[in-house]
Amino acid sequence: MPEPAAGAIELSGIGKEFALRRGHSVQALDGFDLTVEHGEFVAILGPSGCGKSTVLRLVAGLEQATLGEVSVEGRDPGELIREHRLGVAFQEHALLPWASARANVALPFKVAGRPVDRERVDELLALVGLEGFADARPRQLSGGMRQRVAIARALALKPDVLLLDEPFGALDAVTRRRMNLELARIWLAQRITTLLVTHDVDEAVLLADRVVVMTGRPGRVRHVQRVELPRPRGTQVTREPAFHALVDRLTGLLDEAEQPGTAA
Repeated sequence: MPEPAAGAIELSGIGKEFALRRGHSVQALDGFDLTVEHGEFVAILGPSGCGKSTVLRLVAGLEQATLGEVSVEGRDPGELIREHRLGVAFQEHALLPWASARANVALPFKVAGRPVDRERVDELLALVGLEGFADARPRQLSGGMRQRVAIARALALKPDVLLLDEPFGALDAVTRRRMNLELARIWLAQRITTLLVTHDVDEAVLLADRVVVMTGRPGRVRHVQRVELPRPRGTQVTREPAFHALVDRLTGLLDEAEQPGTAA
């Protein structure tokens, strides 16, 4: 049996190249290293096109690294996918439009060939604040409510790792802020290892234990910022000087990363 990885997620020496037409290619990641500890919430920030989502797709087993090693719980991501131990939520909620909220949350059980745990489904609907909307179809729910269903669905089979790729990116600013607070509450209740990709600095600081800032393409780790703000984090935290100091520092690093010629 292989030795277990030090962290829940390990990316070591990652290079990722995408082939283009006419023999050309683009280097998305180069020498990317990151460890996410068990039960830790890590957010990734970076300029547009830096490879943030590529990192998440590598961890989710949706892409293969050109160079380096990716492991989740000490194993290849594909193994955990086959065992339904990875929960993923993207910007597009991808709910079944003809199915109720309850049926959408229950879907992972059916895909895995397991009996639906109705108690678990109802527990998750309550966790995301939708116990009164179990029978509603997606078209009857607001954008924020649909994303809550998607997060509940990602948690249905009690995955080891939760992967979030701009889950609130399509929402308006007010709804997004409300959903950030909801996700902070949900994470505190579950304490699941979470990797979030976002371009929203406030969101990253509010939610994460550590924030990783990437360079421009090819993406590398430029800076890792530990967030020492106490939990639980509500609206009061966002008014504190320490919160704004972290946001200002990370925003400055992002601004520098947007400039050509900056190094990791």
